[in-house]
This record gives sequence, C-alpha cells and structure tokens, in this order.
Amino acid sequence: MIGEIDTSSVRGSLAIRLSEAIQHRWSAEVQAIGVGGSVAHGDDNDSSDINLVVVTFRPRTGPKPVMRKVDGIPVDLKVAHAEESLGQARMLTPRWPLEADTFVTTFPLYDPRRSFTERREAHLTLLAEARPVEFTRLARHNWAVAGAAHARAVRLAQWYDTDTAMVLMAQARLHVALVAGLLTRTYFRNPADAVKRTGVASADIQELGAILKYQAEELAARGRPVDGALGALFD
Repeated sequence: MIGEIDTSSVRGSLAIRLSEAIQHRWSAEVQAIGVGGSVAHGDDNDSSDINLVVVTFRPRTGPKPVMRKVDGIPVDLKVAHAEESLGQARMLTPRWPLEADTFVTTFPLYDPRRSFTERREAHLTLLAEARPVEFTRLARHNWAVAGAAHARAVRLAQWYDTDTAMVLMAQARLHVALVAGLLTRTYFRNPADAVKRTGVASADIQELGAILKYQAEELAARGRPVDGALGALFD
C-alpha cells in the first residue's frame, strides 16, 4: 500500500475531492473514508476506476452505495456501518480471494479512529487463526460453481451456441481461479488479475476440464470430495 495519495494523479486528486465532499455533507454520520484498488496500490492508470469505501457510525446513514462516472472516471462507492465493516473483515467467504485486498490495502483518506487499521488487523488475525479446512470448504463451493458452468458451456458448444458458451466459460475460469486462490491462500486484485495469475485466462474447454479434474482430486485428497452420498452434503 502507498504511503500517501499522489495528488498530481487525476484519480488520486478526485478521490480526495470525493472524500472532502462526503465529509462536508455527512460530517456527523461518517466515521471513515478510504480508497482501495489501484489508487491504494499506487499504480492507477487511464483505465482505472476509484474504489471508495465509506464507514458510517450507524446503519442506513451517510451516502448511498453507487457506481457511476465522475468527471469521466468510474467511481465505485461502497458504504457499510462500523460494526458491519469490521464483521466483514472477520469473515471468510467463497469470494475471499477477491475481497481480501480491500481489507489489507485500503488507504485511509479520513480515519480519525483508525477504523481501517482495526479492520486490517482483524482480517490478518482471522487468516492467522483460520484452519485449512475452512479454505478447502470454500474452495469446494467455487469448484461446484465452476464445474456447473463448464458443463453447461460444453453442452452449449455442442449445440453451436458459442456466444452463451463463452459467457459460461468466463464464469468457469473465474471460479477455477478462486479455487486456486483458496487452496493456496492467495488473494487477487480483481477478477482479471485472478484468471491471469492462475494461468486460466486463455484456457479452452478441454484445458479447463482437465484443471477441474485436477482440482477435484486435490479437494478429495484434502478431505472435501466434490461428490458424495446424500449425508455428505452437510459435512
């Protein structure tokens, strides 16, 4: 994470302006404002958006979550109250490989109570205490999503519905990448980073099928087979 915002950057400057506008309008309701993504990493470019995180004191106060352009730059504004924000940092979900970067690298634009530091420490503590089986269980969930999408893509390709098959293949690639991230405790900056770093961005139907087969074998070896009897559904 960067040490300070680059005010000479168009996106860095806009992030500060957005923070100031939110503080001015909701001064009694906002506890913290931060920016994540490429701006927080210090490598934003002309195709980058601004990922703004607002933490409020109480639920249903402050600005509304929104996605839109401001001065031609895409802005993704997420809002959560303090308890909810901290709770999210203390929870593992199937999308953990895409969520962890927000908890670890959000840069505080306004944070007098060090809310983002507390959130980061809570998430790192969670990771230190989490058992391998927790990651494996979540990986199996993503494998099921990837496997179903891949199976449908195969059938649609046989029916020459290639456009829909391509959409399902993109979904399958992402969830295969999430399986890999969970099994290795690796998190990614975004979906594009996930499929690129795991080497599945250009995998075709046959290659992805082979990867799914390998992942199924790995999950079974770790005690979480992807198929089983009815009673195993609740394990």
